[in-house]
Amino acid sequence: MRRAAGLAAVLALTLTACGGAGPEGDADVTLDVVVADYGQRTARSTTDYWKRLVDTFEKQHPDIAVHLDPVPYTRLDKTVAARVAAGDAPDIAQSGVFAPYAAKGQLYSADETLSIGTQADFVPALAKAGEISHVQYGMPFSSSTPRLFYNKKLFARAGIEGPPTSWAGIERAAAALKAAGVRTPYALQTGPEAAEDETLSWLLGNNGGYVGMSGGYTLDSAENTAALTAVRDGLVAPGLTGPKGPALNRTEAYRGFVAGKVGMLLAHPVLIPMADRAHVPYGTAPFPRRAGDAATPAGLSDWLVAFKRHQHVRQIGTFLDFLYRTDNAVHYAGGQGTLPVTVPAAQKMRADAVYRPLWPFVDQLPEVQFQPMGRTSWPRVRAALQEKIAGAVSRDGDPAAVLSGLQNEADNRGAVVNEG
Repeated sequence: MRRAAGLAAVLALTLTACGGAGPEGDADVTLDVVVADYGQRTARSTTDYWKRLVDTFEKQHPDIAVHLDPVPYTRLDKTVAARVAAGDAPDIAQSGVFAPYAAKGQLYSADETLSIGTQADFVPALAKAGEISHVQYGMPFSSSTPRLFYNKKLFARAGIEGPPTSWAGIERAAAALKAAGVRTPYALQTGPEAAEDETLSWLLGNNGGYVGMSGGYTLDSAENTAALTAVRDGLVAPGLTGPKGPALNRTEAYRGFVAGKVGMLLAHPVLIPMADRAHVPYGTAPFPRRAGDAATPAGLSDWLVAFKRHQHVRQIGTFLDFLYRTDNAVHYAGGQGTLPVTVPAAQKMRADAVYRPLWPFVDQLPEVQFQPMGRTSWPRVRAALQEKIAGAVSRDGDPAAVLSGLQNEADNRGAVVNEG
């Protein structure tokens, strides 16, 4: 209870500076900034955070005004893409993609906008994931990595002593949970909402992944086929993934866990405050490799991209350097259930016991492997994967055939955009 109360206090923190600068007309330049609005998913809304940040920035930089445009996260990428297509690109946008814009020469690189110190502060794995041909265009902002959450009360009812440390252990635990009457022993989130995230964790757990060492797609590799076959045969076919099976979406899975109807699931730290408010007795553990030990963790990030349209490179850099200051980065991560994207912010969070529930997630961050965000074909390949992967692991699914089809899709898309 003390841990939950401490984290809740942290999640309620706001930036200490309030107030704002004069009207936009008093500034030399007005930056147009599009950001994601995630609503009231924690103690403070994302839009509230941004407004307070902008107020503080404008007070310190009266020559630069910021026009903030919060967009519901479900419409964010489409909104940014529509504005760019209409010739109305913002100066800065939060986005799930960056490669298509960079390929068309529409973005400033991190080298052109950020100070050397700010750029050097990024967690290396995150900075690398934002690169195309060793040039960083995607600047990480809202990052995360999942762990295996489990309901301690349900585990005790099923006679399970601790979290599983192998895939066989996940299957045994799920079977015991089902026998104890748990509605969804393992919440397999391969519905279209976030299938690519859940899938990547399973692929990495069998030494697979979306791309190989050369950077080319390896969707139909033997390791990937074996991973999805194991999920189908070990969890879905025995009925251990609940009423919706592999069609389950992330939002439904999280709600089920908070309601005490899910025994275990892969989840991001944003689930922590939700579980704390519902008084769910949970624990977390690394997602295991198939044969045992911790698997390479998957990573997620939203990116900030800087568009060239208005040629406000100096002002963009000034705002981004302010945004990535350690205190600001910690406030956002701690307040939104995400993880800090800079090393100094991660160190500060790791040294503060109030953030103890987030420490295991922070510790995973340097080792994460991301989806191939630097490939312009990835958004369409991802969309195809979201549509088809649940069918691959369904009771009568054919993982080899689905992965082969996805590989063909990836190869064809890559050829169209001349990816190497």
